[in-house]
Amino acid sequence: MCKGRYRRFTKDAVGAKIVLVKRIGFILMLVVATVFSVAAQQRPLLTDDVDITPPGSLQISAGVDFFQNAKFPLSGINGDLTRVGDIRVRTGLAPNVELQIEGSIQNYVAINSRDPAAIPLSVTGNSANDFDDITVSAKVKLRNETRLLPSIGMKFGFQMPNTDQARGIGTNQINVFSKILLQKKFGDVVDNTPRFNAMGNIGLQIMTAPIERFTQNDVIIYGLAGIYRATDRINLVSEVNGRLNTRSGKAPLGTESVGQFRIGAQIKASGLRFDTAAAFGLTKFSPKTGVIFGVTYQTPTIFTPAQ
Repeated sequence: MCKGRYRRFTKDAVGAKIVLVKRIGFILMLVVATVFSVAAQQRPLLTDDVDITPPGSLQISAGVDFFQNAKFPLSGINGDLTRVGDIRVRTGLAPNVELQIEGSIQNYVAINSRDPAAIPLSVTGNSANDFDDITVSAKVKLRNETRLLPSIGMKFGFQMPNTDQARGIGTNQINVFSKILLQKKFGDVVDNTPRFNAMGNIGLQIMTAPIERFTQNDVIIYGLAGIYRATDRINLVSEVNGRLNTRSGKAPLGTESVGQFRIGAQIKASGLRFDTAAAFGLTKFSPKTGVIFGVTYQTPTIFTPAQ
């Protein structure tokens, strides 16, 4: 794989990376505390679980996300991001195989400030909007959970270049990823919902550098999440999720380290699962804060997958 130019270690770069690792480590401890004091990617979480949607059934999620002080280094835009119609669709193709499609219908940015752009832009005024880069992926459950050991799965997929980079929000690049999924459930079970549900993800994402020819950035993607069943209808959720630049120096524009800490709730009512969460940025290039709202519906079996 092409890595671009090798960069020298500097005291500032090493110091910044140590601060980032310490910050992520602190948040990881908070998430672990939530999990032990107290299904796919479950809104409002970004971390994937190992559970598979029943074959022939669809799980459809939709939401709206609000993020303050979002940063887009490639275009130099800084502002408040609203993601409208954050859609996630999952369907089981076999007892251990699931297909997922996700992305938002429209992203809007209220521009607060603009730094020099690295690419030509077609943005005028104090706002910008664009479609999202759609992610298509498959998840495979490799091992069932036992009394002592977690269930194990694998997820791999790619992000399509659906955005227009001239609009200043997306990078319009193809990015591929693969990650290992772990999940362990604890406590009594009511309506197929365990008291504790802990999930962890670790993997690699290969991100194309938008303005550097024949260059990519291989970033580590990670997630640690917990779901605690407070009542039969209410779950408390928490996670830390993001990606970490592996280069010793500055990451190529558009591939910087980003991460979030989320804490929120899921509420079951009328056959739906509503969700909400607060988000807090963990890195220099992450949105400062955010609020997430959404709803999820799982259909009964509506088709029979091919054998």
